[in-house]
Amino acid sequence: MLTGAGPGKETALRTISQSGIEINNIYDVTPVSHNGCRSPKRRRV
Repeated sequence: MLTGAGPGKETALRTISQSGIEINNIYDVTPVSHNGCRSPKRRRV
């Protein structure tokens, strides 16, 4: 399972596959927001 975004995820996956470990499945479990709670209003001074 992989979490997070960025170039490190792809590099780690490439390194693991080159080391000779057999990979059957890859799961990306990075949480994606679906416009949940509304953010508070900006304070005007």
